[in-house]
Amino acid sequence: MRFVYSSFEGRFSDSPRVIYEALLARGGDDEHIWLADASYRSTFPDDIRTAVLGTTACVEALESADFVIANTHIDLDWEKRPGTVYLQTWHGTPLKTLHRDVLWAPPGRIDRLSRDVARWDVLLSPNRASTEALRNAFDFSGQVLETGYPRNDVLVNPSRAAVRSRVRRQLGIPEGTKAVLYAPTWRDNVLRTDQDMFALKLDLDQVASELGPDHVLLLRLHYLVSDRLRLTDQPGVRDLTRHPDINELYLAADVLITDYSSSMFDFVLTGKPVLLYTYDLEYFRDDLRGFYFDLEEIAPGPMLRSQAEVVSGLKDLESVAAGHADRYASFLARFGYLEDGKATQRVLDYLLSSGHQAQQQFHTPSAV
Repeated sequence: MRFVYSSFEGRFSDSPRVIYEALLARGGDDEHIWLADASYRSTFPDDIRTAVLGTTACVEALESADFVIANTHIDLDWEKRPGTVYLQTWHGTPLKTLHRDVLWAPPGRIDRLSRDVARWDVLLSPNRASTEALRNAFDFSGQVLETGYPRNDVLVNPSRAAVRSRVRRQLGIPEGTKAVLYAPTWRDNVLRTDQDMFALKLDLDQVASELGPDHVLLLRLHYLVSDRLRLTDQPGVRDLTRHPDINELYLAADVLITDYSSSMFDFVLTGKPVLLYTYDLEYFRDDLRGFYFDLEEIAPGPMLRSQAEVVSGLKDLESVAAGHADRYASFLARFGYLEDGKATQRVLDYLLSSGHQAQQQFHTPSAV
């Protein structure tokens, strides 16, 4: 079988990576091809076969695939042949509105991406609360599997302590240092400007200075704006936007600062505190993007409006955790109940049974 993978427009990451690694561990003579952004090719293992995104080789890989596994739209012109199974894992519980539900998008963008949605055969949902939103936003009438996310298995499996130690060691985070992960989402108005750069609303150097040498800030930008800001690592501040696996950063971190990112839905699986830096809440919610859930009602941590409040919260995390324990538990129960460490196996069961049967109805396996 020929499996073709695409993650975040050419990265080696997320649920497609976990599924790939599970299939590889299973053995066999399957062929695996990754679509790679040329600028991220160095982040792929050397022994992985890749096709540069947008090239003829990339299109040929897609059009000859038995299975396509992606975590977002493949925004390319290609023809899916009969019998190919396209598994769309998506990449987060949606707080922000998606696709046809957004308040604004560049002209033609939604219709163009909908051509890819029409190719999907099955869509993963991380939980019951997400299923209706995902199905309606994408106008998707195919099969939706509520499985949890394969990428999140590591966050709850017994190996997570070892992963945390390894990643902190690789990142050079000393014992006793509190790692603060800052993972803001992107703003849709970035698509309305030709500006190459944008400014964070959190002064990382100042925050690091106020927290002191026993803290380190880890910046992780959304993949859609990862090329719009470049920071030079400073004492107490690390830009880890290009780190291939954000789940490793969840485990390495001791606290998450985010805003409206789906990262909060994954990070709560670690049991560690979440601070929400919602300086532009009304604008983002009412004018720029829109929400599926009432964030003020469900937030698993404090909603902070200023940098000073963020610093204050970071200095007193025990009180923050204690004061939001009930809301945190409710949030986890509502959105994380499927994240039991077995999501990957549930997806493999589909691929190797229902998906395999559907594929075999049309053609024999691709020749390598």
